Amino acid sequence: MKLNRTAQRTVEILKLASESPDGIALDEICKALQMPKTSAYDIVTTLHHMGMLHMEKGPKQKYTVGLSAYRIGVSYTNHMDMKETIEPELKKLAAEAGKTVFFGILADNEIVYISKAEPENPIITTATVGTKNPVYCTSLGKAILAECDKKMQISVLSQVRFEQRTSRTILRQERFLEELETARKRGYAFDDRELEEHMKCVGSAVYGKDGKVVGAISVSGLYRPDEDYDALGRMVKRRAKEVSALLGYLGKNTD
Repeated sequence: MKLNRTAQRTVEILKLASESPDGIALDEICKALQMPKTSAYDIVTTLHHMGMLHMEKGPKQKYTVGLSAYRIGVSYTNHMDMKETIEPELKKLAAEAGKTVFFGILADNEIVYISKAEPENPIITTATVGTKNPVYCTSLGKAILAECDKKMQISVLSQVRFEQRTSRTILRQERFLEELETARKRGYAFDDRELEEHMKCVGSAVYGKDGKVVGAISVSGLYRPDEDYDALGRMVKRRAKEVSALLGYLGKNTD
């Protein structure tokens, strides 16, 4: 694999700054990384402009980690803390439902699978941790968008190109918005064999301590015409509320 030299040096400079609480000067960066001063100056200047480095003026300018870099680090830490809290609950739900359970987040107009838990005898699912699927044909995507305001829904859907995945895939924005309203009222959403012909999934939104939706939990399994999917939906909704409470959400829970 060929690494981009400029990108590599940029990361190395940020790492040096993070290891220098009192700041690091340009000539110290050049010496540590054995790179020309002009190249180092261009990277450092760009990082400073973007808020990734903070410049402390004095007899010799020194650089420390900037606010933007700090925010990225905090975001990563929060996500790791969230995963550690959520994953034991996913395992409990997988055992209770006897189905594969996912936690996913919204990224632009797609769902990213962050965590996965399986029962003792799992079925094979195409979704794995780190993969993405369209927001409009997943129970995770519907569950998250159902709890967003109309402005956010339209903003996300403006990026969506509806494509038929199965004979049951929703292909019109108006119809999809109606689906979101139904999901909002009952507290859980279905992927009714819209992504894969043989799979039916149900998802419910998870909230953070600030009251905002941070993602959703879903249960996935082979479609069975005799299964009570509303009962399964209520189970997922209950677990999503419990996870939200663990994350510090203090909102009023209603059945």
